[in-house]
Amino acid sequence: MALLQPPVVSAPASDDVVARLDEELRAVVRRDGIDPQREIAAVRRHATDLVRVHDELSLTGVVAPVAHPEALVAELVARVAGFGPLQPLLDDPTVEEVWINSPDRVFVARHGRHELTNLVLTEAQVTDLVERMLKSTGRRIDLSRPFVDAMLPAGHRLHVVLQGISRGFSAVNIRKFVVRASRLSDLVELGTLTPASARFLEASVRAGLNILVVGGTQAGKTTMLNCLAAAIPGGERVISAEEVFEIRFPHPDWVAMQTRQEGLEGTGEIRLRELVKESLRMRPSRLIVGEVRAEECLDLLLALNAGLPGMCTLHANSAREALTKACTLPLLAGENISARFVVPTVAASIDLVVHLALDPRGARQVREIVAVPGRMEGDVIETESVFEWRDGQLRRGIGLPPRLEQFERIGIDVARLLHEAG
Repeated sequence: MALLQPPVVSAPASDDVVARLDEELRAVVRRDGIDPQREIAAVRRHATDLVRVHDELSLTGVVAPVAHPEALVAELVARVAGFGPLQPLLDDPTVEEVWINSPDRVFVARHGRHELTNLVLTEAQVTDLVERMLKSTGRRIDLSRPFVDAMLPAGHRLHVVLQGISRGFSAVNIRKFVVRASRLSDLVELGTLTPASARFLEASVRAGLNILVVGGTQAGKTTMLNCLAAAIPGGERVISAEEVFEIRFPHPDWVAMQTRQEGLEGTGEIRLRELVKESLRMRPSRLIVGEVRAEECLDLLLALNAGLPGMCTLHANSAREALTKACTLPLLAGENISARFVVPTVAASIDLVVHLALDPRGARQVREIVAVPGRMEGDVIETESVFEWRDGQLRRGIGLPPRLEQFERIGIDVARLLHEAG
């Protein structure tokens, strides 16, 4: 009588199996000269071949079978071409940001809210992840420069603070590039703008008004800037300057520039202020600065004041606070810059301030759109509310934008447009 053999039960791939296949996949990648960060399809193809060979060998009993070959392929690709245990979080469309406070405390942000994940790393894994990420960006971090800001190949923004500056462990932030809106109409669908305010902002961009986009961290400033930039007429030449590439919008004539950190010799640094100055030599019709943080604000104001239309973002909790900050930052440029010069320049250069905020549910909303008519009372810049937050929504205020003649020049009756928003 024949004895029945117990069925072979497939189990999840053991650590030894994963480690062996990982080593084999890396050898193939090195042999074929594949750039794993940029040729993910090739890495996946080789990983699939290796797992298939392993699966065929498992039929002979030489190696242990695995229950889910597709999951094993995904893990191998994440290890070699992606960012290992963080890759599932980066692939999750609901995750907006990932940060590591310590190897056993990995957080994510979903819909504007923070969550502690159940992912536990080792200190070696965190170090390896940081090194792998930076290798793909061309930037570095060491004891002499313990901070780094970089853009990953997928468009995610990486920020690292080295251990010793951050207590206990290196602190890692990955802000994902998630495209939920590329035009102002998309922001209407998301509830960030009302249809009337979106029409007004689009008309203002077309008319060439200077726009300051402000708000707190994660309020949606860069998304708003991208959507505003998408309304720039295609016949204009756009130059953008930012610390790390984040601005993205469709335009046929656009040059994007980013800063560069100093090299190993301590030379070669390119600061944002230099980029703003250089952009003026590139025949721009529009100037966009990703985020103003310091003395580059002076160079931007001088460009706007000279008649070059532009827009930028700024961290501030209200439109009024943003104007105050715009008057303060240029003073960092040197002792010969005084408030007596800066305040009137800000009043004359900025036309609109768009303020965004996160509500308690994590939704991003425009809370006010303020016009700057160019008048001052003492050292205080006067403003007019074009749209304001009332009764839980963005409603029409009583103000009008400056430079009405620029709207008329392109055939827009802005007074009528705002009256219809009424």
